[in-house]
Amino acid sequence: MKKYIRDINNKIKKQKYVLTSPKKIAEHAKKNARVYIKYAVYAFLGFLALIFALVLFYITTVPLPDISNFDKRVISQSTKIYDRTGKILLYDNHNTIRRTVVGLEQINPIIADAAISIEDDQFYNHHGIRIKSLARAFVSTIFKGETQGGSTLTQQIVKNTLLTREKTMTRKIKEMIIAVRLEQKLTKNEILEIYLNEAPYSGNVYGVEEASQVYFKKKAIDVNLREASYLAAIPQSPVYYDPNGKNRTELDVRANYVLKRMETLGYITKKQHEEAIKTEVYFVPKAQSAVKAPHFVFWLRQYLIEKYGEDKVNKEGLRVTSTLDFELQSYAEEEALKEALKNEKEYGGSNIALVAIDPNNGHILSMIGSRDFFDKNIDGQFNVATAARQPGSAFKPFVYATAFKKGYRPETVLFDAKTEFNASCTPDGKGTDCYSPEDFDKKWKGPIQLKNALAESRNIPAVKLLYLAGVVDSISTARSMGITTLGNPKIYGLSLVLGAGEVRPLDMASAYGTFATGGIRHESTGILKVEDKSGKILKEWKQTEGEQVLPDYVASNISSILSNEDFRAPTFGRGSSLNVPGYSVAVKTGTTNNSRDAWIVGYSPKISIAVWSGNNNNTPMKKGGAQVSGPLFNKVIKKYLDKVGEESFPVIPMPETGGAPILRGLWQGGESFFIDKISGGLATDFTPDAAKLEKVITNTHSILYWVDKNNPTGPSPTDPYSDPQFKNWEYGVQNWISSNGVSGGASRASMPNYYDNVHTGIKQIPISILGISDGDEINYDQIVKISTIIDSQDIKNVKFFIDSREISNMTIMPYEYELDFNKLKLKDGPHLIKAVVYDNLLYSGEDIVSFNFKNKTETTPVE
Repeated sequence: MKKYIRDINNKIKKQKYVLTSPKKIAEHAKKNARVYIKYAVYAFLGFLALIFALVLFYITTVPLPDISNFDKRVISQSTKIYDRTGKILLYDNHNTIRRTVVGLEQINPIIADAAISIEDDQFYNHHGIRIKSLARAFVSTIFKGETQGGSTLTQQIVKNTLLTREKTMTRKIKEMIIAVRLEQKLTKNEILEIYLNEAPYSGNVYGVEEASQVYFKKKAIDVNLREASYLAAIPQSPVYYDPNGKNRTELDVRANYVLKRMETLGYITKKQHEEAIKTEVYFVPKAQSAVKAPHFVFWLRQYLIEKYGEDKVNKEGLRVTSTLDFELQSYAEEEALKEALKNEKEYGGSNIALVAIDPNNGHILSMIGSRDFFDKNIDGQFNVATAARQPGSAFKPFVYATAFKKGYRPETVLFDAKTEFNASCTPDGKGTDCYSPEDFDKKWKGPIQLKNALAESRNIPAVKLLYLAGVVDSISTARSMGITTLGNPKIYGLSLVLGAGEVRPLDMASAYGTFATGGIRHESTGILKVEDKSGKILKEWKQTEGEQVLPDYVASNISSILSNEDFRAPTFGRGSSLNVPGYSVAVKTGTTNNSRDAWIVGYSPKISIAVWSGNNNNTPMKKGGAQVSGPLFNKVIKKYLDKVGEESFPVIPMPETGGAPILRGLWQGGESFFIDKISGGLATDFTPDAAKLEKVITNTHSILYWVDKNNPTGPSPTDPYSDPQFKNWEYGVQNWISSNGVSGGASRASMPNYYDNVHTGIKQIPISILGISDGDEINYDQIVKISTIIDSQDIKNVKFFIDSREISNMTIMPYEYELDFNKLKLKDGPHLIKAVVYDNLLYSGEDIVSFNFKNKTETTPVE
């Protein structure tokens, strides 16, 4: 104070007078203070004017996003993949935003009321911004260096859709300007709809419809008041208020505050408030919304990208109903992990894969690409189900099917004897690049019928059959059935039949399914329906007849062989994992060199399954097919058949084609005669076919001596030595005969010197079919009971056939049969029912009735 008085007095001295009292000094100071305050106010107003001028200048010059088509913009939506029921969500496009856009009419109004109550209670009164909030934000930014909330819903839309997340004065000004413009362009309801579809939630979930599905497993239209309060509470801080996070208590507090605000603003009554507080809310755990069947859904997603483009999949919200049977998939995943861990410990095989397909339509029911998608130790994300691996002997059925098409039969005999297959090498295996494969048991079985060779998985007969059937034609058969990975046939040799060509488990399950359906090929698919965000169907699977790529009798005989426990018992024993008690299951194993790949591929009329076991890095295992992959195959196919029921394979005989006796199983020679089974004499023209028995005169050679591979059912070759393989094959056969001898043949001296004296004329046994008449229309869901009238007392048996398929063989009365057409799997159109009766002398008679069959409505797929 003293200093202040001195300063004043010094100033006064210069003015020639002095203040003599404190009162006068105080009056003078007050007067000067008013002047200073006045000047300060003028300065502050000038500063505000300058700021306002700068803001106006900024508004007129700063570049802003174009909002002319804002209401028509494309909003990114995630593609969702569901199981075959359309109810279980398998996958949501996690690499992009998860959003399902819906109209305001599809959102419960209480959600909008809750959002307005907590986020913008003056929504219907402002024009995009609120002045008080603007001033508060301005002061906070200028004087505190920070931004504050209080944005209107319109501003939040701008922030979430058009601008970056940076917290700067520039962004805030842009936000307000654009908000005002949007309010001029759009109605309040349009703005509200946009906000509710843009509101952010935990993770990459956006919009109330998506949030309702993720949190509550219900649509936005179906949420209750309590759930709506949570949907309004989360967007303020989606990470902090994550319902599955650690701040659930804080989320509850905020949701309660939402309800209180709704009551205060008159959106709900006090009673509704109180009832909502008491309502229990259950949030779906994250684990339930995580990706399911990952190998399948990522394989399917890649297909969708290739078909529709990445932008459509990532941004346009496709809804995909897949073919996956989630119940079967879940069971298979659990068992696959158990089996793989066991295999790793016991056999050194760390990984496993499985594909299951419904052969009647090509639907992929299950796909497992590894024991655990998330196991980094085995590169679990690699999908072995769609990878190419050598199939071992699992490729053999394609070769056998090709041979059966050409006239070879299940009874045809090949010699399982040590054989050199490189024609440039000597018969005893001397030379360069010689090739003489062996079997696992290091034994030679000699003459063996094809049905036994296939069931026992003998290698020498398989290699010989590939030579007879042809590499080119065998690959053609495999491709027609669904194998997609085989290249130019010229690069493959005879080792192809032992698995030298690589195949995919997915293709193997699909191709074997062609055997299951009687040779009808259905393209494999993982899709039932694809819809765009508006519900328009882009693709929908429809049942079709499929394509007959294999004669039904060929498929039937392959199935008969592979499902016969007696046939495979010499190699695999009885009661192995290949046998599924109570069900007709055809199955084939495959093991590659050093057990690097262990396969089981098998099927019933209702499911086809391929199982692969091994190591992703192709290192060897200690065991092969049945031991390693068999248990998982057995469990999964039994699980499915327990649910859908049993269905047997149809029995369709091979047509009679003639040719050398060795084709019919008589390997001892090429010259034969027929005797009558009843009289023992030589058969005559009156001897019924059923009573004839073929005998062959012993003169043993390899099949190439009797059969021209280019015309197997035609005459024998005039010069068998012209075939490059004949010398080596013949050498192996004669070596085996010299060591083991020949049995079962006949000599010329053993031919009967009399003729059949029992069958002295042509006799037909009268028989008529009852219960169905010529021209009847039969639907797929009908059950028809047929019976017979037979004019004979001496009946041995009666057989019933549909077309060429034998469906029953009866030896006791009454000779009647119940036809369940839903199980017979017939095509639309005309069919025949035939009844054949035999007496004790094997005379026969037959009756045939034609009918027209109508299946379920069938159409072709649409794109």
